[in-house]
Amino acid sequence: MQKNAAVILSAGTGKRMHQSMPKQYLSLCGKPVIAWTIEVFQQSPDIDEIVLVTGPDQVMKCREEIVKRYGLTKVSRIVPGGEERGDSVLCGLHALSDDISCVLIHDGARPLVSQEVIVRAAEAAALYGAAAVAVPARDTVKIVDEQEMVVSTPDRRTLRMMQTPQAFSYPLILAAYEKVFADGVTVTDDAMAAEYAGARVKIVEGDVRNIKITVPQDLLLAELLIKEWKRT
Repeated sequence: MQKNAAVILSAGTGKRMHQSMPKQYLSLCGKPVIAWTIEVFQQSPDIDEIVLVTGPDQVMKCREEIVKRYGLTKVSRIVPGGEERGDSVLCGLHALSDDISCVLIHDGARPLVSQEVIVRAAEAAALYGAAAVAVPARDTVKIVDEQEMVVSTPDRRTLRMMQTPQAFSYPLILAAYEKVFADGVTVTDDAMAAEYAGARVKIVEGDVRNIKITVPQDLLLAELLIKEWKRT
């Protein structure tokens, strides 16, 4: 029987929010951003276990003010992350139960991920071994040189804007990240780690509402989307 887990990353500092606390703890419609995020995976019948990766000084806060307060019973462990995103991912992967088959890695600052997106990611990972959620690029993208001069214009039809969750066979992504760190390679997302280890990554349909809270305007947009969701 396949068991799926989620590793939710909440160790970022969120400097671009210009707030005194990390962005994942800011209030979103009366509840911390990270609580909204974890609740989606808590409510998913496809997720058996959740590991939360947070800042070393935020472990107790997450346990008392997030996990216990909101009844997030699928959270099996809260572990401190590392200096970079990849370090935090590896900490989360090492904290998972041994019987996990598939792991979905998700940004804690993406509270509007839908159940449908979670299902698509998990099913694709089970089929292909590696899958990532994305949406088509809406704007024309330019490749530039060091002087900000345009070098080329890639075909927009082949471009995808990456989101999370990104989902993988647990042994595959664990081995991929261990290879990345052993080789001293920098990766910007989990799919890139899998690619570096030789895996082919299947792109599955994302959702434009699955935004990442990065700047203050994103928080305002998320509030509007949640209010609209509550009305439907």
